[in-house]
Amino acid sequence: MDDSASVNEFAVPDVAAAVFPDTRDTVARYAQYLRTSGVERGLIGPREVSRLWDRHILNCAVVTDLIDEAATVVDVGSGAGLPGLVMAIRRPDLRMTLLEPLGRRVDWLHEVIAGLELDNVEVVRARSEEIAGTRRFAVVTARAVARLAGLVPWTLPLAEPHGSVLAIKGAAAEAELAKAGQPLRSFGATSWSIETAGGSVLETPTRVIHVRVGQNGGKVPGRKKRHSG
Repeated sequence: MDDSASVNEFAVPDVAAAVFPDTRDTVARYAQYLRTSGVERGLIGPREVSRLWDRHILNCAVVTDLIDEAATVVDVGSGAGLPGLVMAIRRPDLRMTLLEPLGRRVDWLHEVIAGLELDNVEVVRARSEEIAGTRRFAVVTARAVARLAGLVPWTLPLAEPHGSVLAIKGAAAEAELAKAGQPLRSFGATSWSIETAGGSVLETPTRVIHVRVGQNGGKVPGRKKRHSG
């Protein structure tokens, strides 16, 4: 893809400049990675290029409005860095971990982070169940990974005491939440709700299922004990 082509199409929209007042140039460079090497290496579909800003980057960025200052955050199944890398760009105070099991995606994320010179992001190649019980975070995020009932065992065990899970969802949020009550309780959730972010700047605010855990954090599934005999 020709990096010099379609300059006007690639221009940072005014709303993006408002969402990223201090990191506009950095997020513009990230968008360029997405539309070039991100497409070429299969991290994002070519049909998504025309809606990178509204459907992907801005949709993810505004979720940081729900995150406290200097929080530790893990993005489960980070893929092309959506939402984790976008959040880290908008909020340099966050300590972001991108959790991704596929090597080609991990390699691309490392390249982008180095190219953008971000010092608040790490990439861990693993599945969530492989680090559950060893690391915990104030906030766990996920987008386009699984329906909520299936997402619960991959996210809640990573939440620290009084931590939360922010699952970015769309129109199906209510239906997914209605089917997830039992697994939510089983994995330590104490409350959950549907919230919106970005209502003051985006034409279509981002819908988030916000799950909170109690003083013991999310429950880590127990491992079966081996019996000697």
